[in-house]
Amino acid sequence: MNAADAPILCLDIGSGTQDVLLYFPDREIENCPKLVLPAPARVLAGNIRLATAQGRAVHLYGCNMGGGFHSAMKAHLAAGLGFSCVRAAAFSLADDLDALAATGVEIREDCPDGALALLAADYDPAFWARALETLGLPRPGLVAACAQDHGFHPGKSNRMGRFVLWERLLLEAEGRPESLLYQEVPACFTRLADLQRSIGGGPVADTGAAAVLGGLFEPSIRARAERKGLTLVNIGNSHTVAFLLFRGRVWGVYEHHTGLVDAERLWRQLASFRAGSLSFEEIFDDRGHGTMRLNLPQEAAGFAETLVIGPRRAMLEDRGAEFPAPGGDMMLTGSFGLVEGLRLQKRIALRPRELFAKL
Repeated sequence: MNAADAPILCLDIGSGTQDVLLYFPDREIENCPKLVLPAPARVLAGNIRLATAQGRAVHLYGCNMGGGFHSAMKAHLAAGLGFSCVRAAAFSLADDLDALAATGVEIREDCPDGALALLAADYDPAFWARALETLGLPRPGLVAACAQDHGFHPGKSNRMGRFVLWERLLLEAEGRPESLLYQEVPACFTRLADLQRSIGGGPVADTGAAAVLGGLFEPSIRARAERKGLTLVNIGNSHTVAFLLFRGRVWGVYEHHTGLVDAERLWRQLASFRAGSLSFEEIFDDRGHGTMRLNLPQEAAGFAETLVIGPRRAMLEDRGAEFPAPGGDMMLTGSFGLVEGLRLQKRIALRPRELFAKL
């Protein structure tokens, strides 16, 4: 296989699942291998619960990753069992390590005698080498990945600190979503930095950025957004993010916690968001992250058409929204978004699916 034809392993690492695309540049997207697997944090949580049931102490080694195993850690401590981790992995659980230690978590670099050593990492190269070999698939020439990163903001609100991501998109990058596929990770995004090191230096993105890029991966959506404004909503297991799209740009961003909104509240807030009347404070005070927008163009026609993706998208059924499947598989939207980001950055060429859409 030529280097130019080597596949790209694209990973969208969420709180519930990790959605995997092995993208071959010389194949249609429909013929590229795809997987939906449990998220690494969910697997780690299961292993911690197993150790709890066995009465064994746990020691985490590795690096910063998604903290979806926090409740399993708390249950383990509540059972009176030891829980320790190396300093790098401790940031998966808290920015303030002194506060974490006060909960009973011991921060140490060596594994205590008799403790079960578990890897904390969003990406395990050894696992993927075994998995691809077992499936009879070639190793990738490049790994690209996305994960949600609140950023490292000790002493400050993570909810507010995370909004730096969207401020940079709208104010510094003129709303160009491909700017959020990082070759150089901003210093505050420590989880993405560790993820990039784990994957061997490939490009990384936040899952929210990958979602909007995944919508634009679909030629029909991209063409519609050139003619009139669209509202793209990604309802994930943990976070709901919405974008106002028009002519290849993001004009506004909304982000809330999925578990804190029901269908009625979300639909009402989205209506205000599209109209340009939803304030940052209203969402932040509602325990969400916030909202931000540029001056909305009249040509976007109020961003009236709403497209909904994400594993919790059924929340907006019967609300007049559309439920597209970018690339033919909605669960792979973030992985497709990594491909789209590489395309927009001119790191890969147009694929046949996109060429056919232009005929």
